[in-house]
Amino acid sequence: MAGRQREDLFASAAAERLKAQAPLADRLRPRTLDDIAGQRHLLAPGAPLRTLIESDRLSSVILWGPAGTGKTTLARVIAATTRRAFVSLSAVTAGVKDVREVIEGARQRLGEHDQRTILFLDEVHRFNKAQQDALLPAVEDGTITLIGATTENPYFEVNPPLLSRSTLFRLGPLSTEDLRALLDRAVAAENHPADDEALALMADRAGGDARSALTALEVAFVLAGDAPVSLAHAEAALSTRALRYGRDEHYDVISAFIKSIRGSDPDAGLYWLSRMLAAGEDARFIARRLVVLASEDVGMADPIGLVVADAAARAVEFVGLPEARLNLAHAVVYLATAPKSNRVYAALARAMADVEQLPAGEVPIHLRDASYQGAARLGHGQGYDYPHDDERGWLPQDYRPPEIADAYYRPSVHGAEAALVERLRQLWPERYPDDD
Repeated sequence: MAGRQREDLFASAAAERLKAQAPLADRLRPRTLDDIAGQRHLLAPGAPLRTLIESDRLSSVILWGPAGTGKTTLARVIAATTRRAFVSLSAVTAGVKDVREVIEGARQRLGEHDQRTILFLDEVHRFNKAQQDALLPAVEDGTITLIGATTENPYFEVNPPLLSRSTLFRLGPLSTEDLRALLDRAVAAENHPADDEALALMADRAGGDARSALTALEVAFVLAGDAPVSLAHAEAALSTRALRYGRDEHYDVISAFIKSIRGSDPDAGLYWLSRMLAAGEDARFIARRLVVLASEDVGMADPIGLVVADAAARAVEFVGLPEARLNLAHAVVYLATAPKSNRVYAALARAMADVEQLPAGEVPIHLRDASYQGAARLGHGQGYDYPHDDERGWLPQDYRPPEIADAYYRPSVHGAEAALVERLRQLWPERYPDDD
């Protein structure tokens, strides 16, 4: 008995020491819903998620949001308030065997004690399809209530059957005001003063990430020693800040990049380019997107745009990073400031639609290959007029099957493309009338 008491005493002392040595973000982790910073759209009085938690009627949910927005904290608050059993797993280390053990324990708990079980699965996106499928039956029949947390877009990473049986709640980055309040609380808890401008800088530079803000403050405490945290301490603590860039950011940032260049904003284009490069995005991917944009969004309004984009792509391969950043920036500025036209893109779409929807017309006899022996006996090439035989370098003749009559390419009035309208009207007046 005395030995067990000593073991309990040592375990308690070890736990206290670990708690004292834990990172600041863990030491300040909220214990109630009111303590959680931000997420008022979910956790304010009367908000949907808060109502479900307080009534202990929470069904399976997926908490989606960037790092440091409170997903794990929220799960722990639920664990402290619910009447259900609470089991936590990390998808990084857990496997199908662990999931099945949790499900079996949940069934036994329900049968013997009429107590339901919540399974908190951190980083649920790390589970593969087979692992997620193992959860599905227990979620479907209510054996477990799943709380999945992910920083990645669940529409990409979570199996549709599992996602359809869960309510998706999106947590947003914390506001600067929320982060400042959190830092003020930390300063008071640690009894270590800090200058207002230092706290303001850390709140502003944390990118909505509570953990990042508290980690920076903890580093600043160490740098400051017994002195108050100054602006210089804050700047030094933030000097190694990593840029968050998950899979959904990958798609969102490249989307913002393309739309900024399409919208003729070179400054925005350079900003998103810098974001991607700082996050380690593949420069070849960026270059490929610029080559596509040059034809899709600039097109014939400035045909040199494709040449510039292609040159930047080749520079990425030939020069490499970091120097090729300048070549990419050159292409971004050129394409953003170039006149814009998507008429080549639209023309191709119209042609593709006809190919897919209309019967495949035969190649007109005068356009067929007449180079091989016997082709003349089949009539191939008969009636073909060689354009270079005419002093104009052009002769009117049909180059399409008779089923096709529409003009696919319809030039805009932007940049170099404006001059093409008059030329096309001279060549094909029936397709490009003066009032078109």
